[in-house]
Amino acid sequence: MITLDNIIEALKGVSDTPRLDAQYFYDYYKGCPTDTQISDFIQRRKSGEPVSKIIGLRGFWKRDFYVSRDVLDPRPDSETLIEAVLTTFKEQNQCLSFLDIGTGSGCLLLTLLDEYPSATGTGIDKSELALTIAQKNDANNRAKWIQKDFYALDFCAGLEKYDVVVSNPPYIPHNDIALLDKEVRLYDPLLALDGGLDGLDAYRQLSDVLPFLLKESGVVFFEIGIGQENDVIQIMANQFRCIKMYKDLGGIVRILMFQKK
Repeated sequence: MITLDNIIEALKGVSDTPRLDAQYFYDYYKGCPTDTQISDFIQRRKSGEPVSKIIGLRGFWKRDFYVSRDVLDPRPDSETLIEAVLTTFKEQNQCLSFLDIGTGSGCLLLTLLDEYPSATGTGIDKSELALTIAQKNDANNRAKWIQKDFYALDFCAGLEKYDVVVSNPPYIPHNDIALLDKEVRLYDPLLALDGGLDGLDAYRQLSDVLPFLLKESGVVFFEIGIGQENDVIQIMANQFRCIKMYKDLGGIVRILMFQKK
């Protein structure tokens, strides 16, 4: 019989966290995976596939979310956005309206709706497959899910104005994609990673559409890449002012908060 220690040993040199990987896998199967499941897990992990994509779950904030190759894995850095919203809107019984552009798994929007029980939310994504995952994560049917491309000329058609817009858009410069870790480069969707030549294409596009989607008192929270804060602030400068920056646990500016001028 293959034991937990056998799996840990098999993953040494494959993963930086062999014990954590093996334990997460074991817990998923409630300590009783079959030999076939174990063999499959070890082989896929050796090929570089992330644990989350193998078992189809990834932890974020206070719960697990379903994931697949069609959505970006939720990451601890993105929890900074949740903290930023909670810091800004301390009264959690407010009837806020949230819009999540490029929602992917829905982890940002659904986490915010969990924290604000009286709020409403809309999640938008270009990918129909991503929205399938988001809807699966929305067990309580809290959100409205819409397939739209924010580069489309009619993107704003049919949408309301919102109190809070959040977005973790693609922000990796195109030529840097090949330099990413294999777990990201091969198993996260390119659509959620590639931000164009300088990584800023999505912010340019969103700066044009956000004025039509935000209430006068509304705010925007963007996740950004390392060192992109000045560029994004400049892109938004025509109609928005940056009113706060939030750093992640690594001390890197990760979230920018904007308000209409």
